[in-house]
Amino acid sequence: MTSFALPRGLDRPRIADALQRYGVYAAVLALLAFNGLFTDHFLTADNLRTQLVQVSPVVIVALGMALVIGTEGVDLSVGSTMALSGALLPLYLGYGIVPALLVALLAGVVVGLVNGSLVSLVGLQPIVATLALFVGGRGLALVIADGQLKQIENTDLLSLGTDSVLGIPVVVLIAGVLAALVAGLVQRTAFGRQLVAVGGNRKAAALAGLPVRRVLIGVYVICGVLAALAGVLATARLTASDPSSLGNLMELSAITAVVVGGTPLTGGSVRVLGTVFGALLMQLLHATLVTHDLHDSTAQMVQAGIILVAVYVARERRAR
Repeated sequence: MTSFALPRGLDRPRIADALQRYGVYAAVLALLAFNGLFTDHFLTADNLRTQLVQVSPVVIVALGMALVIGTEGVDLSVGSTMALSGALLPLYLGYGIVPALLVALLAGVVVGLVNGSLVSLVGLQPIVATLALFVGGRGLALVIADGQLKQIENTDLLSLGTDSVLGIPVVVLIAGVLAALVAGLVQRTAFGRQLVAVGGNRKAAALAGLPVRRVLIGVYVICGVLAALAGVLATARLTASDPSSLGNLMELSAITAVVVGGTPLTGGSVRVLGTVFGALLMQLLHATLVTHDLHDSTAQMVQAGIILVAVYVARERRAR
């Protein structure tokens, strides 16, 4: 009895490689085409602008998460960092927008230093190290805000969430610039090459004389700062600081964007453009399902299925 074999050039590893490299882009194009044909007013400028504004904080957090995952780590504290930066803003806006922003971003630096030190110096597993601030960070944010939602009335801060430049929302421009900067960091700097080397094989990187501990701390600090910035922008867009809900489940959204975008959880690679499109894919998918009157739980199950496919494809490619 003859066995079935895929045609030459269509073996599973090649298909897995193509899916991981280009699947997210094809999926975004397919979603746009579907909505163009079957969803009224979906491809209008106003709706697309809304989708981009909503996904921008996820993109910003996911960029930092991609760097962390590139070192074979993970940061579960990004949502709590957003809440912490948002809780600090109202306390310092009386001194001006610049001091308030600096304090909020400094919170991200401190969170990153703690996470990076626990991983690189103490030797804790990233999921354990960052779990502490996943819980404690939001608790601290609630203490700082007295557990209350606080309205933001500073027009300079609110403009970050509402203003546009040449018709493009400021928050979208910030996300785009940061994506370009992170791509340049990964592809064109010594730090980026060291990051990938550490993620590929930490022991070999140490034996080669690379500053493994410094790279790991730097990666977690960058992730913390980006999460804090996302918290600032989300607070500006919502016109209120709500530490109980700001950044809730953001860590899962960011990890999903990174994985769906083609960055393997095993480290050694960072796909910045794929991460941006991964976040965009999940946003468009959710909007599509909700627009067609499917319950939010259905959207979540579909997203879970996409995550499983992405992880399986990455596993097949690595096994080649």
